[in-house]
Amino acid sequence: MPSAPPRPPWDPREADRSHGWLRPTIRIRLTLLYGGMFLIAGVVLLTIIYLLAAQALHKGNALPFEFRDAANVEITSPVCDAPPAQVTTDQFEAWAADCYDRQRAIALDGLLRNSLLALLGLAVAAFAFGYVMAGRVLSPLGRITRTARQVAGSDLHRRIELDAPDDEFKELADTFDEMLDRLDRAFTAQQRFVANASHELRTPLAINRTLLEVQLSDPEASPELVQLGKTLLATNERSEQLVEGLLLLARSENEIVDRKPVDLAEVAGQAVEQVRGEAQQRGVELRGVRRPVQVQGNGVLLERIALNLVQNAVRYNVPEGGWVRVDTESRPGQALLVVENTGPVVPAYEVDNMFEPFRRLRTDRTGSDKGVGLGLSIVRSVARAHGGYVRAEPREQGGLVMKVAIPV
Repeated sequence: MPSAPPRPPWDPREADRSHGWLRPTIRIRLTLLYGGMFLIAGVVLLTIIYLLAAQALHKGNALPFEFRDAANVEITSPVCDAPPAQVTTDQFEAWAADCYDRQRAIALDGLLRNSLLALLGLAVAAFAFGYVMAGRVLSPLGRITRTARQVAGSDLHRRIELDAPDDEFKELADTFDEMLDRLDRAFTAQQRFVANASHELRTPLAINRTLLEVQLSDPEASPELVQLGKTLLATNERSEQLVEGLLLLARSENEIVDRKPVDLAEVAGQAVEQVRGEAQQRGVELRGVRRPVQVQGNGVLLERIALNLVQNAVRYNVPEGGWVRVDTESRPGQALLVVENTGPVVPAYEVDNMFEPFRRLRTDRTGSDKGVGLGLSIVRSVARAHGGYVRAEPREQGGLVMKVAIPV
């Protein structure tokens, strides 16, 4: 008779558990903890009340007087008044009953007061002990939260690796570690893809550009061929810009981990110098005050932010008398890059659409000669990767005010 196949080992992370109630889960541990605390507090409180009640009964039933002889009485209780000198038996019994009642009332008042004080002290101790014990029980959750914050900073190599009993927190930590493994592999594959795509897409475009430039340099080329070559060269250049923008957009989606000191004013100044020639051709005046301000980030990506904003400000401007103002300033906790320009009136409801890839104002789409429609998308992505943000505000006279804030 063939033997049965070996049973697979039990996986503690399985959703369906046959004996889950036997595990020391958080629910069971908290139930035992707070139930045990309640039981101990009750026992302590009962003991204290018992001792206080015994003391109160002793005081309440104590004899308030002593007979010196058959005719004289000595008062031993401080709550009882002295009886009259000449009393009858009924009067003495009434005086003694009143004295007993006073002693019992005072004893009961003392019992109630001491019981309330004991209850208050026990409540403070119980809250303090419960706070400490709850912190110990929930300490794995704090470790999970700290690891999640570190992972939020793009440190996908961090793992919780919780060494704890097989409870809900252990399941959560293991599930989180598995998710980080998958994310780490996904981001690694994405970076590898971007690197490969960068090479595979740039190389043929560069070869096409070289062949076209060589053909255009031929003095014997016909005018029709020259015109065709210029058209193809412009199309090839546009494709190179599109590929470069897409690759940059893909690389800037993650938060920057390797940061270095960068002067935002210097970055903005370099961008202004690169666009100065185009601004002069379009009759756009470049102005602004760029105060030195240091940030921690990637200098190349920050320069791309400034360059894209200044290029857009120059290209989307008025035909005559236009200007672009580029300022940098320091604010509490952040550095600010402000690019303001004249231009057409921008409706407020279209501002958010400009930051979407391949989106422009109204009918100005990717067929425009002003760019490939990724400039502001790259600006927003790079700003977020540095932990900052970008905000666009329309000017009433036309144009925009673009503000980029980077934490210092």
